[in-house]
Amino acid sequence: MAKPDNRADNVEKLQQMKENTQHNIEAAEESMVNTDMTAEQKQQIKQKNANRQESIEAFESEIQDESQARENGYQQ
Repeated sequence: MAKPDNRADNVEKLQQMKENTQHNIEAAEESMVNTDMTAEQKQQIKQKNANRQESIEAFESEIQDESQARENGYQQ
């Protein structure tokens, strides 16, 4: 039997994922500055960070949706 959908802590989980992703962006940028890398490696990191930024924007949207659903009592 499937577990019921428990959305009570979704906002907090999404916020933590957003913060972790932001930390990964910062760590990657720091490594580009402090590590000898080829231009190709730097380009790969820049692309990953662009993808991470898109993820952050998606997290923000989902956080907003979940917050609104929480306020509305998760009724569908």
